[in-house]
Amino acid sequence: MEKTLLIISSEHTGHGHKSITEALCEKVKSFNRVNIHVVDGFSLGNLLLSKIGEAYGPLTRNSETLWKMIWKLSAEKPSIVNHFFEGLIKDHFLQLLHDIKPDMILSVHPNFNGSILNILEKQKVKIPFITLIADLVNISPLWLDKRAETIICPTFEAQFKCIDLGIPLQKIKVIGFPVRSRFFRKSDPQPKLYRKEKPLKCLIMSGGEGVGNMEKIAKSLLNHFNCTVKIAAGRNEKLKAKLTRALKPPYGDRVEIYGFTKNIQDLMLQSDIAFTRGSPNVMFEAIAANTPLIITGALPGQEEDNPAFAEIFNLGVVCKNPKEIRLTVTNLLENNGEKLNKIINSQRKFIHANAAEDILTFILRHGDGSHASLKPKSPAKQDNLQFLIYS
Repeated sequence: MEKTLLIISSEHTGHGHKSITEALCEKVKSFNRVNIHVVDGFSLGNLLLSKIGEAYGPLTRNSETLWKMIWKLSAEKPSIVNHFFEGLIKDHFLQLLHDIKPDMILSVHPNFNGSILNILEKQKVKIPFITLIADLVNISPLWLDKRAETIICPTFEAQFKCIDLGIPLQKIKVIGFPVRSRFFRKSDPQPKLYRKEKPLKCLIMSGGEGVGNMEKIAKSLLNHFNCTVKIAAGRNEKLKAKLTRALKPPYGDRVEIYGFTKNIQDLMLQSDIAFTRGSPNVMFEAIAANTPLIITGALPGQEEDNPAFAEIFNLGVVCKNPKEIRLTVTNLLENNGEKLNKIINSQRKFIHANAAEDILTFILRHGDGSHASLKPKSPAKQDNLQFLIYS
């Protein structure tokens, strides 16, 4: 008997929700008779809702103070947000249920938990609803609704926050953070430790929206170290052009500047250090690639405690002041990269490489009492798969 899983995700509010969804979708090939439908939750409403989703990038890029205020207000009044989104998506969501008839619903975006559960409750529709939290430590109440069958957490820190906000322990499952398989090193059974004889390969990035002090960080590295620098400016085309004008003439081939790239895993895997904002998916992708992190900042609200999280588990170090980049890197490279190599080893012990598959297995078992269709497929039996994505 085939099972259909509906995933409510997002295309425009950062890249994390999308990357998590992709990590789950690529694992569906391991299961028999499973259909996955992915829908951008912001596409379920009218033009207003689409504009709200598309505003996330410019807002977080240009006004972190305003974003912090919005995040705080939504955390204080989640029922208002849920009611607002419920009214915008109700008709299209009910039509979606009629069209695909899902056996389970998974939400990976906080704005579509209480709103969808309100609709299901009022329409007396009984479908198992599961939430997959995409944040690590700072968990907005929008993620949390006691009516959900289960709330899947990526960390125990997230679990503690759920309990603190009133979610019963039996409704919480800590599994890990799903990362797309292409970020994991394939052919290196041992850590690729740093050696001072070779130029240091640095990657500067700040998530899909491209924010931060990239130019200052790059200049500090290029002026003081034997290194090459690659910069991923994300969707911020103005930033890419500005960086090109400022860095290419004086530094030439030592610096490469990219816009939004779908091959960011290649840049991570080739780098000795990644300089990044405390974005959960970027952090975990770098950890999967076994690339030590220097975290240069964090978005107010959902990312505030992520830098400290990285330091506690020795996954990287924090350097929020560009003027201290030189000292921070020097400390990591002392004694033939002793501290850097300890981070490399800590990352390898920390990362849960099978998190995506374990999450998908857990979700599918929630919708299948017999568990018969959950056995991994042999390669010869993958012709039953139907994989559909809506956007």
